[in-house]
Amino acid sequence: MPASKLKVVVTRKLPAPVELRMKELFDARLNESDRPFSVEELAQAMQTADVLVPTVTDKIDGRLMARAGDQLRLIAQFGAGVDNIDVASAVQRGITVTNTPGVLTDDTADVAMALILAVPRRMHEGVQIMEAGKFDGWTPTWMMGRRLSGKRLGIIGMGRIGQAVARRARAFGMQIHYHNRKPVSSRIEESLEATYWDSLDQMLARMDIVSINCPHTPATFHLINARRLGLMKPEAYIINTARGEVIDEAALARAIRAGKIAGAGLDVFEREPAVNPELIGLPNVLLLPHMGSATIEGRTEMGEKVIINIKTFADGHRPPDRVIPAIL
Repeated sequence: MPASKLKVVVTRKLPAPVELRMKELFDARLNESDRPFSVEELAQAMQTADVLVPTVTDKIDGRLMARAGDQLRLIAQFGAGVDNIDVASAVQRGITVTNTPGVLTDDTADVAMALILAVPRRMHEGVQIMEAGKFDGWTPTWMMGRRLSGKRLGIIGMGRIGQAVARRARAFGMQIHYHNRKPVSSRIEESLEATYWDSLDQMLARMDIVSINCPHTPATFHLINARRLGLMKPEAYIINTARGEVIDEAALARAIRAGKIAGAGLDVFEREPAVNPELIGLPNVLLLPHMGSATIEGRTEMGEKVIINIKTFADGHRPPDRVIPAIL
């Protein structure tokens, strides 16, 4: 089928240049309202589209996949993570799944580093004090936070984003430690002066700040649970810009309120857009609305990758960002 005739359904509003290009190339149905699709709307789209372009907010499980029409041959995810898609079911039905890896590495790492800076230095608390008009002048012992230089940063997940966080943290004089399924190459370790920990438990017990940068998979669901939070030092902080499901949010709220850890910076949440109410309003918890990848440049590049994947597939070739279930 010629690419110009492909029926492409896009589930959320995308940057204007991306939508314009899609309309030029495909028979594109766009979501002008940006309202998330219901389950029935997703099913209808999958019954009529040749290509579905979903985002992380669209849950495409096996039951929904079973309702897809025979004409659906490509799910071109707008995003790097694909934990919202039952990729194995898709492949079984002959549906190719693609994503947009690598585009948002620096954007997400920037936000992770911003949280690493902001939480120990109590910047969130400082903003609240200023906005409430409670600043009465400088004193030697007021609003004291923690220095970053010399502190141990433990990175969980040393992929592209984890390495980008490490490079930024080194510039602030931090010591880099990491836990991964396997060590990175010796070249990368040496360039980052990074120490590998095979045992996550042992690493957590010795870190001053922990940054979560791993994907959400069945193996990483609640990887940071009450037991592991209990291993951390009471003066340690935890940062999450990856996926909310990696942390047991209720256990995190209990640990922070009990003073078992010093604070947290979160850009992602276990049940987005809902946030555990026990985390809201705490001065030592900085919450962001999943904005780690929210740059004009990054979102536009994501859309361009989606278009390349669709065009390559339509031309009868293997898309450059095809997702392989075996490596998830």
